[in-house]
Amino acid sequence: MYPIKFENLYYDKVWGGRDFESFRNNMPEGAIGESWDIACHSNGTGVVANGKFKGMNFNDLINNYKEEIFGKAITNNEFPLLVKLINSNENLSVQVHPNDDYARRVENSFGKTEAWYVVDAKEGAELIVGTNGCTKEEFEEAIKNNTVEDCLNRIKVKKGDAFLINSGLVHAICSGLVIAEIQQNSDITYRVYDYGRPREIHVEKSLDVINFDLKPERLVENYIDFLGYKYTTLCKSDYFTIDKYIINTSVKLDSDINTFSIITCVDGGGLINYRNETVVVNKGDSILIPSKLGNYELKGALEVLVSKPTIIEE
Repeated sequence: MYPIKFENLYYDKVWGGRDFESFRNNMPEGAIGESWDIACHSNGTGVVANGKFKGMNFNDLINNYKEEIFGKAITNNEFPLLVKLINSNENLSVQVHPNDDYARRVENSFGKTEAWYVVDAKEGAELIVGTNGCTKEEFEEAIKNNTVEDCLNRIKVKKGDAFLINSGLVHAICSGLVIAEIQQNSDITYRVYDYGRPREIHVEKSLDVINFDLKPERLVENYIDFLGYKYTTLCKSDYFTIDKYIINTSVKLDSDINTFSIITCVDGGGLINYRNETVVVNKGDSILIPSKLGNYELKGALEVLVSKPTIIEE
């Protein structure tokens, strides 16, 4: 086994931009809003870009190498996570995602809890995270009166800020941002408000799933320092954990025999060294670490997120 890269899956969006060009040289034309980088979903399935599995579809990896690559993290042949980059040249819609129960019942899908990490931010950039304390009735009235923006909680953000966005929490990415998003493997979004764009709005479903008691959950960094690096656990949710490493020289890590992990480089660059082999990792890259990779080393001057699905013990 080896660290697996996938071809970037790019999506043109009405709110997209060209900011990925600052660290990518394979951009297609258009207003690119999303790059799905670790993805096995009906709306986008990755193809291996390196090594002996090059050209292999993600589903074939699951079918042929389930234990060796994914450990115990695959249930019913469903990959649990989706990792993407988002570039917002304009505001995204104000939206909400359903929880697992609602999504399974209504959409035959996973629900969608996600985490955001700000990779780059223009001066004054904002996120919308939750409401300003309004009730369901007040929010429904605001939808009717086109005054939804008065009900939203806006937070000015900078590079390195991170938030957990639980299912049921109203949210939106505003303009001027590059976001790394680690999420459940779902593409279900209910738009509440879309700044007058002529796209479908999902008012009834949104009001079904919004939890007005949810509050913004900023992910706090409490680093532990070691020789050559420091790390912190950013997030422990019901669906995934995220650790962040700031590496000055190198850090030695071990794969988890029970599950894969995903390394997302959010700044700088370096190498992944394993069994006398090397994979290059640069800003914007997400790389799958198989459960049976064993010992490996991250070397260079870089900042990475290491994400793993939460394994439910039966």
